[in-house]
Amino acid sequence: MKAAFTVMRRELSSNRISFIVTAAVVLCATTSGDSEIALSNGNYTWLLAVLSPFFFVFYDCAKLMHLGADKRDYCAGSLMAYGALALLVSAVNSVFCYAVDPLNKAQTVVNMMGLCGWTKNGAAAAFLQQALFLFLVMVFLHALLLAQSYWYGWLADGLLAAVICVFTPIEPLRRVLAGFFGIIMFNSSALPHIAVCAALSAAFAAAGIAVLKRKTL
Repeated sequence: MKAAFTVMRRELSSNRISFIVTAAVVLCATTSGDSEIALSNGNYTWLLAVLSPFFFVFYDCAKLMHLGADKRDYCAGSLMAYGALALLVSAVNSVFCYAVDPLNKAQTVVNMMGLCGWTKNGAAAAFLQQALFLFLVMVFLHALLLAQSYWYGWLADGLLAAVICVFTPIEPLRRVLAGFFGIIMFNSSALPHIAVCAALSAAFAAAGIAVLKRKTL
């Protein structure tokens, strides 16, 4: 466990670029004052969850392996790092949603927490739902990026592109796609949403571990 904590600290400390880019976007993003609807700057904190897996996989993975880190410790450390980042991002965006966004009286401020329906369950449940969704996103990206050097990684990329290209223009398939996102993201039912995100996160984490076991660095 100590080695896993060491991996986590190393990954978080080497993830400075993600933190800097996210902070810059959050601070600099603006919505025109003439618009009736404004996007909450807190939404841009999600950028940290999207960028971090790329650095953990393409920068930290090989480097840590060459330094003697065990693959199991790398996986455990990465999951702990994603958990910490998910809690951090969810906490910061919650502050925006409940404390900063209401200060804008001139516009209707749209925060992803409200758009997804999570705020209907109260601040604590909304915070947890957001954290688990972001954790799911990071674990999914981690597993997908680890698989990029194998045929099944490219197959997964092709399937994702096909789903987007085929399901989007066809009405019945678009409803299926919307239903899927209604389960994992736009879900105001706290317990089912949390359960689905936790189950999918466990499945993708297991897939990532399986890929890493076969990976040569």
